[in-house]
Order: sequence, then structure tokens, then C-alpha cells
Amino acid sequence: MAAPHPWLKPGVIAGACIPGAVIVARAATGHLGANPIAESLNRFGLCALIFLVASLACSPVKMLTGWTWPVRIRRNVGVIAFAYASVHLLTYVGVDQGFAWGTLFKDVLKRPFIAVGFLAWLGMLPLAITSTDAMVKRLGFVKWKQLHRVAYAAGVLGAIHFYMRVKSDVREPLVYASVVGTLLVLRVVDAIRHPKPKPKPRAAPRPEPG
Repeated sequence: MAAPHPWLKPGVIAGACIPGAVIVARAATGHLGANPIAESLNRFGLCALIFLVASLACSPVKMLTGWTWPVRIRRNVGVIAFAYASVHLLTYVGVDQGFAWGTLFKDVLKRPFIAVGFLAWLGMLPLAITSTDAMVKRLGFVKWKQLHRVAYAAGVLGAIHFYMRVKSDVREPLVYASVVGTLLVLRVVDAIRHPKPKPKPRAAPRPEPG
């Protein structure tokens, strides 16, 4: 039987490409302000955080509403978040710093928010690698689900990175941090209310007659 709403995943992927295409188009036509590299960095990073938070919201939305469609697109949204985070990282490393590793190292020491952002990206990396059905089968659903809880740590680090990056008005980063915190609390409450049943102990083998 075909899954309901077959257009859902392609629609989400197509829609997610629009912000990136707009950023690239505006950069190519010189409509990203006086500092297009910094503006591109900010916009790609914000897209990454938005989609990461959206992926974290899928399970709580199902828990609160009973809708199943958010869970069906959760992995897709998470991969989209990783893609934007990777473009954000590559824009900084390649376009902004020109792959000057010595300068990059000094920049990380001088501006710790860069290290926090890199840790967030590293946290998303194994989630993106294991996002396919084949990897779910290979790991087993229980281990796969445990691994993907790292997404909450990545969300927290992403919000901290955003907060540390902003120099004056921190209201927007605090909004994202509050949303991530609320989603994390909802998952903890759900885990407490619906604890996993303990596996039944295996019966001891009967002794063979002598």
C-alpha cells in the first residue's frame, strides 16, 4: 500500500532548496549588502539552525497532536539542516578564510564561538551519515534511535553558537535556545511518562536427563 501524501518528502526537499537558491542568487547579483561573505555566512547558518530545530520538533509535534507526517519527514529535514550547516562551514573555511589553516586555528582561539559551531557540525555528521534506511537496518532501530538523540546536543550547541556570534541584540538567539530547551523538556517528560518496558529475563535451560 502506497504511503499517504507521496508528495510530502519531495515537496519538503524542494521547498528547503529555495532559501539557499535565493542566497546564492543575491550573492551572484551583488544584492547581499556591503559584506556579502558575512551575510552569506549568517544566512546559511540561520537556515541550518531553523531546519535543525524543525527536525527536533517532529517527534514532539506527533506526541502533542497525534499527526504522523512530521515523523516521516524528520530524517529529510535533519539532512537538510546538515547540508546548510556544511555550506555555512565551507563558506567560512573556503570563501572567507581561503583554506588558510594557520589563520583558521588562530581565529578559533580568538573567537570560541567558531569552535562551538564546529562541534555542532560534528554532532550532526554521524546523524547525516546514518540517515538512510540501509544504515537503520545495519545499526538496528534501537541503537540508531539512541545515536540520533545527539541531535539535541547539536541543537543546543547551534543555539549557543548563534548567541555567541551575535554581539548586541541577543533576542533572536534566545528564542531559538528557548525552543530547543522546550523540545528537550517535552521529550524528557514523554520518556518519563512512557518508560520502555524492561526486557523479560530468559528462562534458564532445562537440564538434560542423565
